[in-house]
Amino acid sequence: MFKKILIANRGEIALRVIRACRELGVATVAVYSEPDQESLHVRFADDDVCIGPGPSRLSYLNIPGIIAAAEITGADAIHPGYGFLAESPEFAEACAESKITFIGPPAEQIRLMGDKAAARKLAKDMGVPVVPGSNGSIENPAEALKTAEEIGFPVIIKAAAGGGGKGMRVADDAESFTHAFQLARNEALAAFGSASVYVEKYLSAPRHIEFQIMGDKHGRVMHVGERDCSVQRRHQKLIEEAPSPGMNKELRARMGDAAVELASSIEYVGAGTIEFLLDEDGRFYFMEMNTRIQVEHTVTEMTTNFDLVKEQIRTVAGEKLSFCLNGGSLRGHAIECRVNAEDPRRDFQPCPGTITAYHPPGGPGVRVDTHIYQGCTIPPYYDSLIAKVIVHGLNREEALARMTQALDSFIVEGVTTTIPFLRAVICHPEFAAGAVDTKFLERHKDLLPAAE
Repeated sequence: MFKKILIANRGEIALRVIRACRELGVATVAVYSEPDQESLHVRFADDDVCIGPGPSRLSYLNIPGIIAAAEITGADAIHPGYGFLAESPEFAEACAESKITFIGPPAEQIRLMGDKAAARKLAKDMGVPVVPGSNGSIENPAEALKTAEEIGFPVIIKAAAGGGGKGMRVADDAESFTHAFQLARNEALAAFGSASVYVEKYLSAPRHIEFQIMGDKHGRVMHVGERDCSVQRRHQKLIEEAPSPGMNKELRARMGDAAVELASSIEYVGAGTIEFLLDEDGRFYFMEMNTRIQVEHTVTEMTTNFDLVKEQIRTVAGEKLSFCLNGGSLRGHAIECRVNAEDPRRDFQPCPGTITAYHPPGGPGVRVDTHIYQGCTIPPYYDSLIAKVIVHGLNREEALARMTQALDSFIVEGVTTTIPFLRAVICHPEFAAGAVDTKFLERHKDLLPAAE
């Protein structure tokens, strides 16, 4: 096991990793930008290093600065969390060159699965169903348009190095395609440093289902059940739950087997997710793989009673997987709501500022992962996620009731948050019935006035 782990991240995920390390008896190092000096992850780590000013390119994306912080504090491993450098093969290579263990898969696996077009080709070669689309990246607009016409509109243009909903544009017809294609390329270049994009058939109303994968260095790969991430805004997940209300035992087995087969084909190590789209007829299609721990790993933890972050650290350290699940023995139902410092009435505009009052919800089956406290400041430089509310119940109905009361009793003042909006979604009859898909919020724009 490692002696000291540097967490190359901030916010609630940095605190989450610190807690896992403490239970493992591993010392921790926090890195922070100047605006994050008073953040809780700095306070609770055993050591800390300032790595630069507020903008992430000068701090949390500063690979030489993070490597130097690990070296001067004697850290023998780095946990990237999610976002920032979590899926950067260059960062994983820099760690290897400095003889520091990167808590994630090897750089070549990140590079292979991080290129969405290459991952799609691998899945197709493995016999895993994929959405009809181009056979790799396309740079020429005319060639891309020809592919789109062969597939049939509507189509979606996606950044090959994408993630987090960036670099995606939908084209409903040939007239709008060229403009959407260029917008996607420009966004991809700005967000990921690569303008490579590919084209896929756009499914009208699918569910977004992802399978939690865990692999070790001894050849074992398993899945830890699925999560339904269908409630999204601009391809950004807002609410996740496990298990999916749209799944049955037979479908779970088929999708889970496909996920394990794909991860096993590259001898995957650590935590990751295989993501699928599930159409109304029960057909599923591989979408992408995320080679990191996910924001929503918490709902899987609640339904399995396994600490996925500790398991991720153990497997990368060379230990064997401590349990074998593959979708069996799930207990009850869990739901997560992502609380952001945003204003839903103003197109979810970020609302940085100072928290003047804070009271988290509690009670049986309620968990809050957060880094905020009364008096802390939400800086304008980073993602606006400030808390995750996770509930667990014996069944979905109990989980829904617990989430409703949790959001009702969650007090955050000083900044505008999405808490009232999330409550309106949770209480919507269609959501309560489990009838959700990725177009749920587009169909129910009336939920925004409910966020008063």
